[in-house]
Amino acid sequence: MLGKVFKAYDIRAIHPKPLSEKLAWQIGYGSAQYLTEQASDAGFDDPMMRHIVVGHDMRKSSPELVTALKQGIRDFGAHVIDVGLVDTPFISFAINYLACCGGIQTTASHNPSNYNGFKLSKINAKPVGMTTGLDEIRRYAAMADRDKVTPAGGREEARDLWEAYREHVFRSLDPDLITGKKKLKVVVDASNGMAGTMMPKLFDDVKGLKITKINYDNSSGEFVHEPNPLVEANLAQVREEVTKQKADLGICYDGDADRCMVVDEKARPVPCDHLAAWLAGEFLRDHPGSAIVYDLRSTKALPELIEKAGGVPVKSRVGHVFMKAKMAEHDAVFGGELSGHFYFRDNFYADSGAIAFASVVSALARAGKKMSSLIKPAQKYAQSGEINFEVEDKDEALATLKKAYRKAKVESLDGITLDMGEWWCNIRASNTEPLLRLNLEGPNQEFVNEKVDEVSSYLGEAVAH
Repeated sequence: MLGKVFKAYDIRAIHPKPLSEKLAWQIGYGSAQYLTEQASDAGFDDPMMRHIVVGHDMRKSSPELVTALKQGIRDFGAHVIDVGLVDTPFISFAINYLACCGGIQTTASHNPSNYNGFKLSKINAKPVGMTTGLDEIRRYAAMADRDKVTPAGGREEARDLWEAYREHVFRSLDPDLITGKKKLKVVVDASNGMAGTMMPKLFDDVKGLKITKINYDNSSGEFVHEPNPLVEANLAQVREEVTKQKADLGICYDGDADRCMVVDEKARPVPCDHLAAWLAGEFLRDHPGSAIVYDLRSTKALPELIEKAGGVPVKSRVGHVFMKAKMAEHDAVFGGELSGHFYFRDNFYADSGAIAFASVVSALARAGKKMSSLIKPAQKYAQSGEINFEVEDKDEALATLKKAYRKAKVESLDGITLDMGEWWCNIRASNTEPLLRLNLEGPNQEFVNEKVDEVSSYLGEAVAH
């Protein structure tokens, strides 16, 4: 069963089968073993390095899963600090604020309500993926038998860290918004997820923000629409309300509030790479010469604008595990991913939906211009969006493409990127599904459509996704 729930970046599956309370206990036990060992191996001997932060989201199955998880941690002999019902980025903050050996959030992010899972981080909130500890945790969990374990008596305590979290997030919020000297009208769709808890606790009394709330109620653990803001259909409510309220912008969150999408004052979705290009300039104004990390699927306009603003563009593989590693490696001040994750040096190089919100509204208030005009410089090229293909032999397909485009500059950071000068494309394998994903960019939409048809001929029929 364990093999069915461990994914590339986290643990996720349908509850209660295959993700049961029994597996949750094993995962807690295995995680405690790994997190305390890696703290010891790194030379940390502080007593707090046997403490693990634990939180959970609003799903119906979260309370029973987190109870079993915590018991597994305690039975191994590590100590639990339960921070309660929180958004996933809260865990990254709490690990660092309390100087713990790691943390675990019980969540299935944007998946349907019958799913659940666990997102893990280690010291300094460094992510745990399959190549950075998750495989070891799977092995430890597989060997853990609750019937044969003598509980080691780990302790548990509950902590309310919301005030400290608010203070941390507010370092990224313009003081003139806090006092009301500057004002914005904002629509926020919490997608019946953890943003429905996070947003009121952090931003309800900010005098300069008039927030129209959509889908804040997360008490049932069910969703009015799929909690995935990357699917345009899920933005319908926030777009309608932005138009109705004549708001300055709208934001839609995913289920655990670590990702978000922005719509401008014209209710048009803002691609995350375009948003990152604009925010990069804002960060570089305060931190000239800094590195900015970006996902390799992003528009070429993004690294061009970073360089124009005096920054150093750093390309990363897709996925928060790789983005966070690049952020730390280059001491990058900011990073953006096409999936809606935004990363911040002042947030331990980790992503945060709350700080993304604070950064966007602060930059917009300071600019005193419309969002659509601020994003315009990034709208230099035409993009295909991500197109999925079911391909039986992925390696053969990629090799065929390299032969077909012999004149291209080839990069193999993640799948293959073929750069033909006037246009480029990236084709990479999904980590979770039997798919190849194509992203292509060129000078105009007609040209892009033509090249998509051309490249697709080597990949087969696109599939709806």
